[in-house]
Amino acid sequence: MSISGVVVVTGANRGVGLELARHYAREGCEVVGVCRQSSEELNEIAAQVIEGVDVTTDSGIETLLAGLSGKTVGLLINNAGLLQDEELGSIDFDSIRKQMEINAYAPLRVAEALVPQMGEGGKIANITSRMGSIADNDSGGRYGYRASKAALNAFGRSLAMDLRPRGIAVAQLHPGYVKTRMVNFGGLITPEESAKGLAARIENLSLENTGSFWHSNGEALPW
Repeated sequence: MSISGVVVVTGANRGVGLELARHYAREGCEVVGVCRQSSEELNEIAAQVIEGVDVTTDSGIETLLAGLSGKTVGLLINNAGLLQDEELGSIDFDSIRKQMEINAYAPLRVAEALVPQMGEGGKIANITSRMGSIADNDSGGRYGYRASKAALNAFGRSLAMDLRPRGIAVAQLHPGYVKTRMVNFGGLITPEESAKGLAARIENLSLENTGSFWHSNGEALPW
């Protein structure tokens, strides 16, 4: 896989983020893992780990930029995320705000900060969810998660339009229902299977299909 520059993965210390880091390291890419607290597995995989990064804060973004000083970013994978639940009648709006900060605002913060270090041919992959699809919502609930992922999809689409003239492509990618801590390991596919599918979608991402919303299995998802 030809990527001109480093591969930056947020939330890289475990789960899908860790498997994406492992995939690109195996491909011979220089992987930079970004997280609040690293893991032994990430330390073994990544060429560089930038930890202590809270991507929801200005100071976190400053730490990230300091760690990436002088580097060209070829691929940014915005993977860090949070899933919480709310029930109508007892909605915790602080929970919704937190999910918006982590799932929507933070990827936009990171992308805006790193775009100046990306050249033509660069790519941004926002790890979103089909739960952010308004058309696909037939079960309700999950107010904060759904809203935050829908917002991320909207941000990603705007980024795609704004960055197309610079030769940078953007995708919104649903990883599938993955067996990770986020869902108490109750998913349908492994992180390895998810990462393989996500990497295939990133490989096929171009300026022709920039701004699209895809399942890791290749299915185009409705907005």
